[in-house]
Amino acid sequence: MSNIKHNKKRFLSHMPVADHLSVKGHLPVKDNLSVEDNMKKSKQAQLHQDFNTAKVSRREFIKVAAAIGVVAQAPFFLVAAHAQTTSAQEYDYVVIGAGSAGCAVAARLSEDSASKVLVLEAGPADANDYIHIPATFPFLFKSPLDWNYTSVPQTALNGGTLYIPRGKVFGGSSSINAMIYQRGHSSTYDTWSETNPGWSYADVLPFFKKSESNSRGESAAHGGNGPLNVSELNDPNPITLAMLKASKEAGYPMNDDFNDGDQEGIGMYQVTQKNGRRESAAVSYLHPAIEANRLTAQADAMVLKIVITNGRATGVTFLADGKEHTVTARKEVILCAGTINSPQILMTSGIGPKDHLKEHGIAVIHDLPSVGQNLQDHFMMPVVYTCTQPVSLSQAGSKEQAKLYAKGKGMLSSNIAEAGGFLKIDPQSPAPDLQFHFSPGYFILDGAANPTDGSDGFTIMPSLVQSKGTGTVKLASADPSIKPLIDHNIFQNEKDYDVLIAGVKIARKIIAASALDGFRGEEYLPGLAVQTDEDIKTYINKYIQTIYHPVGTCKMGSDNMAVVDYKLRVHGIGNLRIADASIMPTIINANTNAPSIMIGEKCADMIRNA
Repeated sequence: MSNIKHNKKRFLSHMPVADHLSVKGHLPVKDNLSVEDNMKKSKQAQLHQDFNTAKVSRREFIKVAAAIGVVAQAPFFLVAAHAQTTSAQEYDYVVIGAGSAGCAVAARLSEDSASKVLVLEAGPADANDYIHIPATFPFLFKSPLDWNYTSVPQTALNGGTLYIPRGKVFGGSSSINAMIYQRGHSSTYDTWSETNPGWSYADVLPFFKKSESNSRGESAAHGGNGPLNVSELNDPNPITLAMLKASKEAGYPMNDDFNDGDQEGIGMYQVTQKNGRRESAAVSYLHPAIEANRLTAQADAMVLKIVITNGRATGVTFLADGKEHTVTARKEVILCAGTINSPQILMTSGIGPKDHLKEHGIAVIHDLPSVGQNLQDHFMMPVVYTCTQPVSLSQAGSKEQAKLYAKGKGMLSSNIAEAGGFLKIDPQSPAPDLQFHFSPGYFILDGAANPTDGSDGFTIMPSLVQSKGTGTVKLASADPSIKPLIDHNIFQNEKDYDVLIAGVKIARKIIAASALDGFRGEEYLPGLAVQTDEDIKTYINKYIQTIYHPVGTCKMGSDNMAVVDYKLRVHGIGNLRIADASIMPTIINANTNAPSIMIGEKCADMIRNA
């Protein structure tokens, strides 16, 4: 339950990286620069000049930067200025949203040289270095790169609210997430396929593999030549490794690949990183397409509505530079704005529950009652211990760590949730209903409630990944700039508590194992006084948070709760598809970034092969 203000000082205590990296994060700051430092600074300046005058590509920039030890990704000034679109321009495809799915859709559609593709993104280009340095993603929470949503007061939480970060930047939430590569259990996809042909796990596996370049190489389960780099964490924290040993001592099975068909067990998570840096959907899909001049990417473009003419999507109206523009889509509009924004855009365009639209004075173009219904998410809360050694992520801001990061190693390369796993609490469940995230640092209420004294700690987060409840996204206003009303309706089913209560007990059992004797301090949360199930339930209500995995508000299917069909076409409207996590009929039981990219891949394939 998040009623705590998101104070950046808490993150600076957790990870005082800003003390030892420059404002743009390029170099460690030193009071007296050595000759070597001055040479590096000179090379860096020349490199930036070469990039900004187009003498080197972005990929070459990254390669040279790594060679000279520059802690940076290529700046994106060229991207921000790339081919600003204007009113009256025509495109074959207009993609709304440069997030996980949108980047994949746009890049794949642009592979057809005859197609003219426009991507509209409400946020800026992904130039901020906190995006690309993995461990600094919490600095982006409640920043201008975050839509920064908050739920309506939740009845089960005594009026408390839930914070919902969503990326508002090239890459969308893949630019601000914890980079965990998970697909979810195959049974979920198989259930989808019962009413949606072509969506079984066997059907979608080729698109997962097509997107993936796994550092372990190509196999029956993994791709080896896709645009998205998936790798082992470069430099796991010793606390994380001890937590894995403790899990084994506590009697839980080990698992070195959660995506090969056997999901249960505990292990390290693979991450969307390359050389210790974030591999977002923008880095892997969008920027290569831009560099090849295959598409137009318009940053800072706030979509106002989809233009519907005679029952067909024919264009998009958006706001950029204070001016309203309308562009034409000759073939299709593909809505990839995410689980919160996609239903909002549909409704402000006149597509949604007619009574709700009329309530806000919106002309009803198509009555589609299911828009904004079926919201699902994952939820977690922390089991936190102090650490007796100064090796947690609280030490990530030191000069030594900045030097290590220049080599793609050290604490700054951590994705914070370095390991974890999946267990079944309900033995009748076809898939694990409990996930764990192991962090070698504090992570309390999205990081906003971390201790500010610089002390060391570690966290295990039991996570509910098969919630039995659903919520809604509704309009607060006809104005697209006004945040919608998000109601998770959390804990509408009391059985959801049972999974998390069991998770707290398992986390304590793991932490009590001898492998953590050299790190384990006092129990910080829930605290030794919290022992009974009722006490744990009270604790859960106070410290619960989302895992930032909202799905389902534009459900795929053919029933009266469906928004799109199995080809992702919006029911009742021609030339309009939706491709993002909002189309999931039911939530997968794992992190949602990789499935969102898969959805983008599959959508583009269906369009190109129509």
